[in-house]
Amino acid sequence: MSRLDDCFKTLKKAGKKALIPFVTAGDPDADFTLSCMHAMVKAGADIIELGVPFSDPMADGPVIQKASERALKGGMTLRGVIALVKRFRQQDAQTPVVLMGYLNPIEFMGYEAFAASAAEAGVDGVLTVDIPPDESAELVVAYEKQGIAPIFLLAPTSHPHRIKKVVALAKGYIYYVSLKGVTGTGSFDLDDVANKIEEIKQFTSLPLAVGFGVKNADLAANIAKIGDAVVVGSALIDCITANADDHEQAKAAISSLLNDMRKGMDAVS
Repeated sequence: MSRLDDCFKTLKKAGKKALIPFVTAGDPDADFTLSCMHAMVKAGADIIELGVPFSDPMADGPVIQKASERALKGGMTLRGVIALVKRFRQQDAQTPVVLMGYLNPIEFMGYEAFAASAAEAGVDGVLTVDIPPDESAELVVAYEKQGIAPIFLLAPTSHPHRIKKVVALAKGYIYYVSLKGVTGTGSFDLDDVANKIEEIKQFTSLPLAVGFGVKNADLAANIAKIGDAVVVGSALIDCITANADDHEQAKAAISSLLNDMRKGMDAVS
């Protein structure tokens, strides 16, 4: 059983939902990201989504775009992200790590080479934002050869035929984008999210993680009532941005927010 499957199975048995924080690898540098990953696990994270910085992150709002810019300026690359996961695995062999990014760097590296290198480092899943399921067969094969879960996005506008295509390929979990638009912007209606989650669950037994727009413990708790996992990203990167001159304070702010979310989610699940 994969780390992702084992994680969700253990949480379900305990009556809990997964907390999945996202940070951009290399923002502001690799050592901070590594330290932050361990701190997030201590604060209650069940799975870590690690953003691969990209020069044109079209699905991301301004907060994560700026994080990508800072990481790229510091020299972070796809190979650097993989190396970071390998360093993380030296101390943590259990927490699942999912890479989230765009297709271009993976194509440049080569599907087979990327999948092999990521698996060897300890990556459990990859969410490639800008490749639709119709065009992902070759990439999915490369992932599955290495035991890496291909993770896909669904959105409020996803029709049943799109949902069926995604669930036929996805493993690990499905990431439900709770609102139209880019990350970290706008707000969403919890009833709308609940209705869409119910619709998607008619087609799959995979866990559904809800993200985009999760900013505080109350929202995390409410999402935990209807989804299997809560993803938080921009709110954590805001902590880094607000404490740009004090990395320890940035890490403390992230830990505090995740602690609050964990408590809120556990109180309702």
